This record gives sequence, structure tokens and C-alpha cells, in this order.
Amino acid sequence: MRSREPQQWEYETLEPPKGLTMRETSDPQAELNRLGAEGWELAGTVDYDGGGTKLLLFKRPVTDE
Repeated sequence: MRSREPQQWEYETLEPPKGLTMRETSDPQAELNRLGAEGWELAGTVDYDGGGTKLLLFKRPVTDE
């Protein structure tokens, strides 16, 4: 029986847009749609200790293209 190679992933991060207060204020919908069209899927977030999202983490399968 042949063993199957594990799925390989590549990762991308997006920092949510911030306003003058340095809190998330802008809707990142356009950027999220762009990443989705390129095959990226939201995999998780990295949050600040005091609350709020520092980074959005995306992943997509590595292809042989």
C-alpha cells in the first residue's frame, strides 16, 4: 500500500485596517474577497492580549503551478 503525501499548505496574513484610534475601524471586505478569489481561506486570528485582532491568518493548498 502506497502512503499518501501529506497536504502542503502556504500561509498569508492580513492586518485588519485601523483608524486613528488604532482599533479596527475599516471593513476589510474588498481585501477578503480578493484573497478568497485567489484561493485563500481564513484559518484563524492572532489577537492582542487586551483584545482586538492583530492578524487574520489564511491558508491554501500548495499547487504544482
